[in-house]
Amino acid sequence: MKTFYFPIILASLLIISACSQEEAASSIDDITAQSWADIEAESEGTEVRLYMWGGDEGINQYIDEWLQPQLEDEYGVELERIPMETEEILQKLQTEQQAGKQEGTIDIIWLNGENFKTAKDNDLLAGSFVDVLPNFNEYYQTDDPAFSTDFGTDVDGMEAPWGKVQFVFHYDSEKVKQPPSSFAELKQWISENPGEFTYPNAEDFTGNAFLRHLLYEQTEQPSDIYSEPFEADEVNEKAEGMWTYLNEIEPDLWRSGDHYPNSLTELDRLYGEGEVSMTMGYNEARAEKLIDEGTFPDSTKSFVMEPGSIGNTHFLSIPFNSTNKEGALAAINYMLSPEAQLSKLKQDYWGENTPISYEKLPDSMREEFEKVERGDSVLDQQELEESFLPESEADYVEWIEDYWFDEIVQE
Repeated sequence: MKTFYFPIILASLLIISACSQEEAASSIDDITAQSWADIEAESEGTEVRLYMWGGDEGINQYIDEWLQPQLEDEYGVELERIPMETEEILQKLQTEQQAGKQEGTIDIIWLNGENFKTAKDNDLLAGSFVDVLPNFNEYYQTDDPAFSTDFGTDVDGMEAPWGKVQFVFHYDSEKVKQPPSSFAELKQWISENPGEFTYPNAEDFTGNAFLRHLLYEQTEQPSDIYSEPFEADEVNEKAEGMWTYLNEIEPDLWRSGDHYPNSLTELDRLYGEGEVSMTMGYNEARAEKLIDEGTFPDSTKSFVMEPGSIGNTHFLSIPFNSTNKEGALAAINYMLSPEAQLSKLKQDYWGENTPISYEKLPDSMREEFEKVERGDSVLDQQELEESFLPESEADYVEWIEDYWFDEIVQE
């Protein structure tokens, strides 16, 4: 019996060993140990699948109409954009991980914040790779804290900075002659203009950010939140004034607070149709495209309030079971290039700010960036920089989601 099964056992062990060697050969560590020229050569002629939120038509057009053809010309890489909510992407990866599926269908993910923390904590990412990207090393401040942490979670080289945004409020200047400069002034304006303001619920990314601004305002200084590790007892104490504020403005909100928009898209629709006079969101230039499309009125402007404007970096990462990590690296490197970032900055498609370092650019390219007109609705860059506030730890996001429902919805 033992003699009969020994060759079979031996063969099985050899197969397992071969599979292990094949898996090891495709690990991100082994791939990044190669020269960049070899990585580029391996990527040529391959398909890269980019899974990302698809709710913004301008962003989608940037990917489909500008980035895809450029990648094909630059690397011979065919980029396929698959729209999917980030939470669903991570759930897909977790399901594949639990099933032991080492050959996945996702090569690049667009993510940040609590989604990055979830991905990192659950080993859903391939590992560290940004140090090998030529464009990152040449054109970015690699030691920038905005690139080393993501909502308080250490990045550890697992994601590459693709863009940066700041939170602003948008308003119809025909209806609002002087926008509020603080939450106290906002409260007064809401009282004097009942039904013309609301915010998305706390489960929405934008609505949660609005609430984090208000939480920052409850402290002596915002750093009491964003520079401190999350401690539920301390946050509960600091947040008492936030819940009081929200309950006091609720009767004067749109629909008297009986319904909060489920998404920024819903709030934007209310604003575009004139039911409310303000909307809000990350990306200080996002209104320009909506104005051009006729979704927002031409009289749309933007403003920030004390204590400041929360900004963050968003990133590109590679999942643990990508079958084309070389192609993913080549695509991400190009997406960080001056050419790709310049196109993304322009209002033609996206109009989003860039994490690239102007001082590292060649003079001619820096001039191209500096002469980009971002639009009349976009605040002056100096005002944005002076109002910038870092994000807090991702734990604050989930805490606000839970407590907002108890303190506001059920009250």
